[in-house]
Amino acid sequence: MILLVIDTQKGITDGRLYNYECMRENIKTLIATARQNHVEVVYVRHDDGPGTGFSLGDDEFEIFEEFAPVGQERIFDKRVNSAFDGSTGLVEYLMEKGEKTVMAVGLQTNFCMDATIKSGFEHGYEMIVPENANSTFDNEYMKKDVCYHYYNDFIWPDRYAKCVSMEEAVEMLKQKQ
Repeated sequence: MILLVIDTQKGITDGRLYNYECMRENIKTLIATARQNHVEVVYVRHDDGPGTGFSLGDDEFEIFEEFAPVGQERIFDKRVNSAFDGSTGLVEYLMEKGEKTVMAVGLQTNFCMDATIKSGFEHGYEMIVPENANSTFDNEYMKKDVCYHYYNDFIWPDRYAKCVSMEEAVEMLKQKQ
């Protein structure tokens, strides 16, 4: 199993997100538990391209300091929503390691989280989504709380991912499933 931390970048990891404080604490707990139990933590960053303010070299592009990688933890950059897109190298990396289970946390529920979970499922990975460890903003079609619950309680469970409580997620990391 790996813990995949998706797009928790400085420019979007803040109090505008749904259930921000809970999500923040849960992701910190999962990262710490993974590290303590020798579960690899892998990061993905979304690059909107030069001149956007959200690209390599921009402060907003960097990973939120409370979740920041340590040591040799890997970072994969992407320009599309799915972390499993062929351009990232993530699939090849996981194949080399023999990993087939991915616990996914991060941002945003309705964009990169959704695309990554569905794509991971289609690539044959067991996708695990801990409760309150992903979030999003309001948009013109859905309020952020509705959006969170739509994906976490309706779209992903029993289709694309195993959606689990925080307690279950922590136990899974301790058992290195």
